This record gives sequence, C-alpha cells and structure tokens, in this order.
Amino acid sequence: MVDLRSDTVTRPTAAMREAMATAAVGDDVFGDDPTVIALERRVAELFGHEAALFAPSGTMANQIALQLVVPPGGELLAGADAHVVTYEMGAAAALGGISTRTWPSTGAALDVAQIEAMIRPAGYPSVPTRAIAVEQTHNLGGGGVTSLATLRLLRAVADAAGIALHCDGARIWHAHIADAVPLAEYGRLFDTLSVCLSKGLGAPVGSLVVGSAARIAQARLLRKRLGGGMRQVGILAAAGLHALDRHVARLAEDHARARRLAEALEPCGVVDAARVRTNLVPLDLTKSALDAPSLAAAAAERGVLIAAMLPRTARLVTHLDVDDEGIEEAAGVLRELLS
Repeated sequence: MVDLRSDTVTRPTAAMREAMATAAVGDDVFGDDPTVIALERRVAELFGHEAALFAPSGTMANQIALQLVVPPGGELLAGADAHVVTYEMGAAAALGGISTRTWPSTGAALDVAQIEAMIRPAGYPSVPTRAIAVEQTHNLGGGGVTSLATLRLLRAVADAAGIALHCDGARIWHAHIADAVPLAEYGRLFDTLSVCLSKGLGAPVGSLVVGSAARIAQARLLRKRLGGGMRQVGILAAAGLHALDRHVARLAEDHARARRLAEALEPCGVVDAARVRTNLVPLDLTKSALDAPSLAAAAAERGVLIAAMLPRTARLVTHLDVDDEGIEEAAGVLRELLS
C-alpha cells in the first residue's frame, strides 16, 4: 500500500527504535526523566522560549496552551477551519470554558484587518477576546504557509489589544523549511506554541507546549488534570530528539514529492500545483464525477490510501515512508480514477 492519508502514519526507523530502546529514563511526573528534560530544553531553545512541556498529543498540547492564555469565559478568535475548532472535539469549550468566535475559512491567507476588527475589549456585556490562534502550516488550507510579514502584523495587532497569540504549529517544521524562516523567529511572535513530533518528523507520538517558564509551570498542572502525566516517557522523548536531529531538513524531499504529485494530477482539474508548497496536496472534487469517499474507496482497492476530508475534498500527504516509486504509483492510480 502507498499510504498518503497523513504524515502521522510513519513507522519509526530502525535508528529511531534503537534510540528509544537505549533511552535513559526516569519518572516524568516527578520531573526527573533525563531524556524528556533534554527534549523540552531542546525545543524551547529552538523557538527562543524559556521552557517547553512534552504532551502525548497535539490536541492536548493545543488545549493546554489555550487554557494558559484564555481564562474560562474568555474568547478565542480562530479561523473557521482551524484544527482547534474543527478537529479537537469541542475541547476548548468542554474542558476550558473557552468561547470561540471564527473568521471565514481562508486557510493560511489571513486578513489581519478583518481579525483586528473582530477583537472585543473587556467590559459588560460582551465576551472579551483574550487570544488569537493561527495554524502553521494550515491543514485544511492545503498545507499553506502564513507569511512572516503577515504574522508580524498580527503580532502588532495582538500587542495593541493586550491579548495573546497562540500558534498551532503541528507542521511548523514544514513552514520553516518552505520559507527558510528560523524557528526562533516564529517563536518570538507567539506567546504559546504547540509543536508536533509525529506529523512529518517520523516520531511515533508526542507534541510540546512552548512558552515562558511561568506558563509552562502552569501547563504541567493542566497536563496532569487532563490525564497527560506520563512516567518513563523518555522512551518516546528519545524518538523526538532523534527526529529533530535527522528528519527536519529532509522535509524538503516531502515538499518536492508533493509538488510532483500535484503536477501529475493538475491535468485532471483537481489541484493547482503552484499552490502546493509543503507536503499536503488538497484535491478539489467539486467538478469530479467522484466525491471524496468514493475516490478514497476506489483508490484503496488499487493500493493507494488517501483521506476524505470533506464530501468533495480529499487530501494526499507525503512523508518519510513514501519514496519516489510510491509517488509514481499513487499518481498513476489517481490519474486513472480521476479521468
């Protein structure tokens, strides 16, 4: 099978498994797992922040970060198709008591003036805006990258309003490679970030919350409350360290393969290859005879797995476990089905 459903489907490499097997471990709930400590310090330094906290999932990392910057009853602004709104099971409201208001779906192409106009100040009877969340890269936006210039403008807006800026950076590594923006440059723009080790980097599990030392101290309490306290988790942290050392620069290969895949399918009228900049290839099936579930089912019968994201939107994701031969195989199968 050529599995293009997500970059979360990768298997640990032999070298990563060796690093996991030989990892020094302690008890992370007591704060003495040396490999976790090393990973947290490494990620904090990469983003130019004081501290970081290892969490078992990106959803937990996002929700911890949001609770750090939005008190119960406060408001979060985000895109209508943001992961924190669409794919996290209403956790902001259910677990954090956070009210969410969204701007129309625009993917990575943010309208800063529109977002600024949405901010509500504190004072009866409106719900005060406490934070803005952006996604880098943008999942339902086809892996789009919000430009550094746009993020700087948004930072200025947040500062003027006295509110926080959070980055759902599940695939921020891809933005870093695509736009050659240092991770610390992104870090300077955000009060909190969540960054994922299992999307693109090949680690089996894990995300981190990044922020100030004071916020991360509170994050540790929130993680425990959410059931995320883990014990000898250095075994997993070792995979993250290995991935950071070996699998970030190679993301350029995934981007190139995604572009080749998009170019191969562009004649079918389902994708604009010029807009594919990272490892996600969105397929717009509004003019196709096949809807997304039908295309996914037909492709699976031919050995290619893809994700049906919406009724008329499918997604292909390149990653560590798909080589050039796999790309050619997938392109051939999908071309045949879409023709």
